[in-house]
Amino acid sequence: MDRYNQHGIEKKWREIWEKEKLYHTAKDPKKKYYCLDMFPYPSGDGLHVGHWRGYVLSDMWARYQKMNGYDVLHPIGFDAFGLPAENAAIKRKSHPRKFTAQAIPRMREQLKQIGTMYDWEREVVTSEPSYYKWTQKIFLELFKQGLAYRKNALVNWCPTDQTVLANEQVVEGKCERCGAVIEKQEREQWFFKITNYTEELLADLEKLNWPERVKTLQRNWIGKSEGALLSFAVEGSSEKIDVFTTRPDTLFGCTYLVLAPEHPAAEKITSTEHKKEFEAYRKTTNALSEVERIAEKREKTGVHTGAFALHPATKEKLPIFVADYVVMGYGTGAIMAVPAHDQRDFAFAKQYNIPLKTTIKPDDGRDDSKIRALEECFTGKGILYNSGDFTGLTSDQAIEKIGKKYGAPSIRYKLRDWLISRQRYWGAPIPIVYCDKCGIQAVSEKDLPVLLPEDSDFKPTGESPLARHPTFTNTICPNCDGSARRETDTMDTFVDSSWYFLRYTDPHNTKEAFSQKELNKWLPVDMYVGGIEHAILHLLYARFVTKALADAKLVGFREPFTRLYNIGIVHLDGAKMSKSRGNVVNPDELVAHFGSDTLRGYELFLGPADRDVEWNPRAVAGIHRFLERVWEISGNVRDRTDSLERTKELIFEITREIEALRPNTALARLMAISHDYVQTPPSKEEFAFYLQLMAPFFPHLAEDLWHTLGKKDSIFSSAWPQGEEHLGKRVTIVVQVNGKLRATVDVPRDVAREDLQQSARTAVEHHIQGKSLKKVIVVDGRLVNFVVQ
Repeated sequence: MDRYNQHGIEKKWREIWEKEKLYHTAKDPKKKYYCLDMFPYPSGDGLHVGHWRGYVLSDMWARYQKMNGYDVLHPIGFDAFGLPAENAAIKRKSHPRKFTAQAIPRMREQLKQIGTMYDWEREVVTSEPSYYKWTQKIFLELFKQGLAYRKNALVNWCPTDQTVLANEQVVEGKCERCGAVIEKQEREQWFFKITNYTEELLADLEKLNWPERVKTLQRNWIGKSEGALLSFAVEGSSEKIDVFTTRPDTLFGCTYLVLAPEHPAAEKITSTEHKKEFEAYRKTTNALSEVERIAEKREKTGVHTGAFALHPATKEKLPIFVADYVVMGYGTGAIMAVPAHDQRDFAFAKQYNIPLKTTIKPDDGRDDSKIRALEECFTGKGILYNSGDFTGLTSDQAIEKIGKKYGAPSIRYKLRDWLISRQRYWGAPIPIVYCDKCGIQAVSEKDLPVLLPEDSDFKPTGESPLARHPTFTNTICPNCDGSARRETDTMDTFVDSSWYFLRYTDPHNTKEAFSQKELNKWLPVDMYVGGIEHAILHLLYARFVTKALADAKLVGFREPFTRLYNIGIVHLDGAKMSKSRGNVVNPDELVAHFGSDTLRGYELFLGPADRDVEWNPRAVAGIHRFLERVWEISGNVRDRTDSLERTKELIFEITREIEALRPNTALARLMAISHDYVQTPPSKEEFAFYLQLMAPFFPHLAEDLWHTLGKKDSIFSSAWPQGEEHLGKRVTIVVQVNGKLRATVDVPRDVAREDLQQSARTAVEHHIQGKSLKKVIVVDGRLVNFVVQ
C-alpha cells in the first residue's frame, strides 16, 4: 500500500468539496443549525496556531451537526474596519484599503487550508460599501428611535491612537488595544443609548446557555445597585446635593460629603478663598484615569470647598470636600461620607482630621472596643445606636425605614451609554449632516452609503481626518437643500460587528440589510464560538443592537446568541501567543510539513477546549503518527461480519465526548482503539463506523478512506452512527504520561479509583520509572494521566 500522502489527499478533497458545493447552505432548511465563529480582522501577519484552535473547534462542531441531520449555516467574513488595520497600514506606509485588500486573500487561503466547511458564498467584509451602507442604515434606525444622540462629554482619549475610546475599551486606565495611558478630554461625541436596555440586558442573561464567567462579567459591568437617594441642602445656597447610597442605615454616622471634582455643583458651591485650590486640584485629577482614582491602595487626596451641607436628620453642618476617589461614572458623583463604617472614608477622614461617629455595632458578640474607640472601621451590618429614633433596629430594618423617611428608593447602574465616535479614517462614516438653519439632520436613506473618500489624508492628528477633506465635508442639507457640513467622525468598529451575524443570512441583498424571511430561517445563532476577551465589548453591544432592532420590528427575537462557547488561550513558553511578544507559531509551516488534518488533531488534543493550554511543538508529530497508523489499518481491513458490540460502545463514548465538547478525550479514545486495530484488523463495517467518528476531527483523511471502502457519497452526507452504552461491562481507559498516550487498560466500569490507578501505572511503568511523580489526573471512565518530571 502507498504511504500516507497527506498533501495530495487534502488538496484533492478540498477541490472536490468546493466543486460540488458540499458546504453550500440549504436555501430552505428543514432542520436548521447556525454555527458561528467570531470573525477575524485582517492582519498582515495572518493567523497563528492560537487562532486555529477556535476555528477547528467550531468546524468539528458544525460537521458533527451536519452528520446529525441538520442543515448547517457556517459562515465567515472579515471585521475589516478599525484601528488594527489602519495602524498596520500606517506602519507599512500603505493605504488601509490597499492593506486590507492584500491581507484578506492570505487569511482566506489560511482558513480554507484548515479544511473548514465555511460557505464562502456568504462572506462579508465590513469595510466594503455594500456592507457599511447597512451599518449606516442601522445607525439611522437608532437615531430615529432616539437611541443615537450627540452630546458634550468627558471622554477617554488615547494619545497614541489619537482617538476617543468607549469605557469598555479602557482596561486598568489604559487603551485595551495599544496600552497607552488614557487621558480625559471634553468633546462633543455620538453615543448609543444602551442604558435604555440596562434591566433587560441584565435579566435576559438568565435565559442564555453561556459560560457563567461571561454572565458574571456582564452583570458586573452593568453594575446594578439598589438603595436610596438622599438629598442634602447646601448652607446659604439654593443648591442641593443628591447622594445615592446602598446603606441608608449609616446616615447618622455621616460627618462630611464628598463630590467628584467634575461634579457640576462643585464649582458653584466652592467659596472664593478656596477657588484657586479647587481649580488646581481639578486639573490634577483630570490627568488621572478612573482606575487610578479609585484604586484601594492609593493615598486619598482632596480639598475643602469652603461650603457646608445640612444633615437631613440632625441638621448638623457637614463640610463638603472634593476628592478624586469619587467619580461621576457611578451613582450621582457625590457621596455621604461615613468614616466609621466605610474604609475609603475612614482613610480620608484620618488624613484630614475629620470627626468620626460610630452608629452601628456588630451583632455577633465580637469585641468592638477598637471600633468604639475609632481605631478601626466597621463596614458590616449590625445593630444601630446613636441613631435617634432608629436606635436598636437591625441594619436591614433601618435601611428600609431611613431610606423611606429621608429619601426615596433608587436603583443605579454602572453601565454608561456607548460612545461610538472615532477620530480616525478607517471606519464607517456617521450618516449625519449639520445645517446652520435646520440643525442636526440624518442623511436620506436614498443617499446611502456615505462613502469613505479614497484620497483622504488618513494620518491621525487628534481631529477627524475627514475634517481635512473639503469635498467630503461640504454637502447639501437633506431638509432645506442649503449648504451643510458632514459629520467627520467615523463609527466604532464594534458597530460593524454588532449585526454582522444577521447579514450572513442574506449577504447579497441590495434592497435591505436582511430580509425577515431569511432571518426567520436561521436566527438566533445556535452556537457562537470565540474568546472570553469579547465578553463585555462585542457581546454586550450585539445584544443591545438586537433588542433595538426587535423594538423597530426588524428582527423577531431579542437575544442573538443562544449558546456561547469560549475557546481557551494558547500559550508558548508560559505567555499568551502575541505578535507583539514575538512568540507566535505560524501554522503554514506545520501544515506544509504535516498536513492540515494533523494540525487540526493536535489543536483539539491539546486539552479541554475552553481551558488555556501550553503549545508543545514536539507533540504534533504524535498526531501525525496516529494518522499514518489509520492509513496502514485501512489496507488491512477484513471483509467479514463481526459483532459490533465494541464499536457501538465506542460510538456512544465518542458521541458523549463531542456533545460535552471534550474533543481531547474523544481523540484519546480513537487513538487507543487504533492500537487494537493494528493487533486485530477491523471488518469493513467496523472501519466505516470508525471513519465516521474520525470525520469531524480529520475530514480529509476520513473522506478519502471512506471512498476506498466503495462509498459513493461524501462521508459528511452520511448519518452519524448510533451507539449503545453497555453499563456494568468493561471499559477501555486511556493512559497518558504528561498528556501523551502511552497505553490503554481494560477494567470493569465500576472499578475503584485506587485499583484503576494501579492498573494504569502498571501499564506505563517503563515510561515513568526513575522519574518524579508530580500528580495523577483521573477522568472517571475515560483516562488516567501521570504527570512526571
